[in-house]
Amino acid sequence: MATNPQLFLSLLVLSLVVAAAHGGGIAIYWGQNGNKGTLTETCATRKYTHVNVAFLNKFGGGQTPELNLAGHCNPATGACRVVSTAVESCQSRGIKVMLSIGGGIGNYSLISESDTKTVAEYLYNNFYYLKVETTSSTCWQHKNK
Repeated sequence: MATNPQLFLSLLVLSLVVAAAHGGGIAIYWGQNGNKGTLTETCATRKYTHVNVAFLNKFGGGQTPELNLAGHCNPATGACRVVSTAVESCQSRGIKVMLSIGGGIGNYSLISESDTKTVAEYLYNNFYYLKVETTSSTCWQHKNK
């Protein structure tokens, strides 16, 4: 049986195009390098399908949770609330934005069921879409629309 090199090449190119169109996306950690631009700028590149905002690196054990965005904003002053607009901008582009908890450095642990519930409530109340404004100054904020 004779083969047709042009047909083979055409099918190969077609299969590569289909694979690329249905392939997985690229994820990135954002927040640990203050020189790399804003979250809005990162999402505007359209290079990523997922952005992990890094890190909530202090929580549990009775501690007040702390967000570390390494120079992008200072959570202690409430300055990270601007990130909520960036999250919405990313989501409007179809980019999934997640909060990464833990990290390579920090002080975090869950020492009991009660502690776990407290941290879960903190995450829900401060990083999920809220019906009411939270009083926390450590995070960005969303509202149900």
